[in-house]
Amino acid sequence: MAIANYDEKIPNNVDLGEDRRLKRALESWQPNFINWWKQMGPTLPTEDVYLRTAVNVGRDGWAQFGHVAMEEYRWGIFLAERDRDRKIAFGAHKGEEAWQQVPGEYRSDLQRLIVIQGDTEPASVEQQRNLGLTAPSLYDLRNLFQVNVEEGRHLWAMVYLLHAYFGREGREEADELLLRNSGSSDSPRILGAFNEETPDWLSFFMFTYFTDRDGKYQLGTLKESAFDPLSRTCEFMLKEESHHMFVGTTGIDRVVRRSCEVMAEHDTFDIAQYGAIPLAIIQKYLNFHYSVSLDLFGSEISTNAANYFTTGLKGRWAEEAQGDDHLLGSSVVEIEHLTEGGQITSREVSALTALNHTLRNEYIADCQNGVTRWNRVLEEFGVDFRLSLPATSFNRKVGIFSAIETTPNGQIISAEAFEAAKENYLPSDGDKAFVRSLMRPVYETGKIASWIAPPIKGINSQPFDYEYVHLA
Repeated sequence: MAIANYDEKIPNNVDLGEDRRLKRALESWQPNFINWWKQMGPTLPTEDVYLRTAVNVGRDGWAQFGHVAMEEYRWGIFLAERDRDRKIAFGAHKGEEAWQQVPGEYRSDLQRLIVIQGDTEPASVEQQRNLGLTAPSLYDLRNLFQVNVEEGRHLWAMVYLLHAYFGREGREEADELLLRNSGSSDSPRILGAFNEETPDWLSFFMFTYFTDRDGKYQLGTLKESAFDPLSRTCEFMLKEESHHMFVGTTGIDRVVRRSCEVMAEHDTFDIAQYGAIPLAIIQKYLNFHYSVSLDLFGSEISTNAANYFTTGLKGRWAEEAQGDDHLLGSSVVEIEHLTEGGQITSREVSALTALNHTLRNEYIADCQNGVTRWNRVLEEFGVDFRLSLPATSFNRKVGIFSAIETTPNGQIISAEAFEAAKENYLPSDGDKAFVRSLMRPVYETGKIASWIAPPIKGINSQPFDYEYVHLA
């Protein structure tokens, strides 16, 4: 593995300079990316931002911090170090050497997986482009921009693979990644959750907690891929992804804490009048973002997922730690089942076809950790209210539960009853308008909006009142 080279026009550790044709192709794509960033990236003008920039791929010292002008951020191409002894850990090719090139018979499927992953990266930047205009503090503004530039780098990661391994079709797909736009009626992003609005910071924190956490699990399965360049790319992306989930976890924590402080100060749950977000509204935002993110796992039964596993394109979360034969030929699991009478039961199915369901369960257990953390804040303040994950069947548009409506507790109800009670479960127009009314920017160093508590500590050992962002 080459050392990260920042002298190149495109920083990289893949010896880009040794492949002139690939280098020219990526350098031709680069102006299109910059133009996309200017048009669809953050709208708030800044002089510079205190950002983390990847400089290497080792376990120690892989990134450095410093004030950087956003448009001068050094987006680059980084793969984790290659293990030359790596063997494929699952599927029909288990035990064979990991692939360094794309097998022709799997080319189309592998390209599709990379395109779908690549499409999510610029989508989130587009969804969040206006949030800087209402940032609750410079600390939060900096975290938003860190998420944005790293999503941009993750786009570069997938574009590199498309250019390097998929020829003309890959180059065309890379161009298309900049032509689709989140929420566009003519050319939307591929996955539904990435066409939803992120109009306020409570939505942003929920997105980075729930939707970026889905990204963690998708990257984790691709990290197991028999195609070694994809595996190493995703391994490095996971290093950066952890900060995005940190933003969501601690952001919601701070919103809940501030709501508790205001409740304690005024001895009431009715805190909207004091400029804080009621816990019931936080729960409704949680219900929405969690249920939308569950849809990203696809149908519970999937022959595509089974084929990806069997062919070695996509494994399971922590594949080598799974206590089975890594083939799943005769393994079975229990999944939810919807009877003809509309009742939810369970049934046994092949574990191979239920991989989406199994991965989703890993995700659900991980999501519960955050809810448990936020409920500790409520316990600390003696508040008689607990946040909770809604039932897996709630507000689903993909999979077996898309055919029914249920309450957040999982009780099946008619479509008419759901529509009548919808504002009790999901953010109403009034809830959204109220949250947006709180979104007033606070750009003064060391100050913060009234609806969110300050962080316990700053970024990279800096204090909260550090000048994280210099505005233009």
